[in-house]
Amino acid sequence: MIENVTVKKSVMYVASECNPFVGTGGLADVAGSLPKALQKTGEYDVRVVLPLYKTTDEKLRRQFRFIGNINVPLGWRNQYCGVFSYFSEGVLYYFIDNEYYFKRDKLYGEYDDGERFAFFSKACLEIMPLIDFYPHILHCNDWQTALAPIYLKTLFYGKYKYKDIRAVFTIHNIEYQGKYGEECLGDLFGLPDYTKNMLEFDGCLNLMKGAMEVSDRVTTVSPTYAREILDAYFAHGLESVTNRNAFKLSGILNGIDEDYYNPKTDGKIFANYTKTSPAKKAENKKGLQEMLGLPVKDYAPVISMISRLVKHKGLDLVTCVIEELLHEDVQFVVLGTGDAVYESFFRYLAERYSGKMRFIAAFNKDLAAKIYAGSDIFLMPSKQEPCGLSQMIACRYGTIPVVRKTGGLADSIIPVTESNGIGYVFDNFNAHEMLFALKKAADDYKNKTLWQKYVKRAMGADFSWASSALEYEKLYDEIL
Repeated sequence: MIENVTVKKSVMYVASECNPFVGTGGLADVAGSLPKALQKTGEYDVRVVLPLYKTTDEKLRRQFRFIGNINVPLGWRNQYCGVFSYFSEGVLYYFIDNEYYFKRDKLYGEYDDGERFAFFSKACLEIMPLIDFYPHILHCNDWQTALAPIYLKTLFYGKYKYKDIRAVFTIHNIEYQGKYGEECLGDLFGLPDYTKNMLEFDGCLNLMKGAMEVSDRVTTVSPTYAREILDAYFAHGLESVTNRNAFKLSGILNGIDEDYYNPKTDGKIFANYTKTSPAKKAENKKGLQEMLGLPVKDYAPVISMISRLVKHKGLDLVTCVIEELLHEDVQFVVLGTGDAVYESFFRYLAERYSGKMRFIAAFNKDLAAKIYAGSDIFLMPSKQEPCGLSQMIACRYGTIPVVRKTGGLADSIIPVTESNGIGYVFDNFNAHEMLFALKKAADDYKNKTLWQKYVKRAMGADFSWASSALEYEKLYDEIL
């Protein structure tokens, strides 16, 4: 039991989503993997705090243990807060229960998101006496948890057992900042007037800005992205804040859970294979082609995209030149949902090139695994990409990525040569540079001996959390 484990230091890892419980994107993968990697080193006792959503995995939920409940003061409100726990793979998870805030059909996009996540952020601090856990480090992620370090450094400042807690805030995507009217300071967030200067920015309250100002360290999810957000092109208006806090800003590249993303054991794919024996990857390609109704052609490379269909994912480049690529002997598969203009375009494309193109407007993990395993080339032409996990997952399954040199894509994908590298990289946000890289990959695919060398090399790349976890531990140690 966790009570019998003697540790020197501890972390409360706060996130708005986490696999395998509930997730919508990369944050869930990170929150589901990093705490486990930190726990394995034995240096820190890492515990995760999450909202208890209606959509939390039901099978896991039935195993949760009720600890107790408290009331959480938030402005003029005094809200119920139930606390449940779950222990798995060395990590203790706590779930904050309030059906008024979290019994919804979706995680985000509600009219009262500001109030919902203010409650969650405040609850993370209020439950510490109940669970008898006062961490050395409060590690929060993105705007949904940005108020937690703000509350820690204001309302809880100097309080017994809270005064020595250090705050780390991680930016997964600086585009989403949590902006609210100045009138929300006291009434909605329950903060005193003196905190306004911490949060105020460009005529509104900016929760991400506030978290950056008060936290002891600020991290991003890749070294390149940490440098990029100092520039106005990438900072989405916060460049003055990031530069002012550059002395405590650093980037640590995300990893992936290599046990979960493992073609040797993945039960969702058509046939299992390994980097030393990747021949059965061809069975996955055939299975994917048959399932999607594409002609079974081994000689035609399957190029895939699994992405949210939004502008910053580089989809304008794709819409510009993809028809030129489809005149070649290739097949193209797109899985994702997003902006209507891109969904409409890909539907049109799939109808026009019905023998070469398929579009599935869905978020489907089972199909995603089949596409990763059954594709030959994976496209990520992002305009901005803080880290990106898809390129790492693609490599894990022996699918060679074509990426733009930005953020975590630049840090994780070394340009391929006969003797080194694991993917194709183009520098500028230019449609024809992307097209050239895709055509080069498709042409190299014809050389089966060379391509198999690339596949084995990509599958052997180390995208585990082991080294990144040590970097986080070093960062924690520096501020204790």
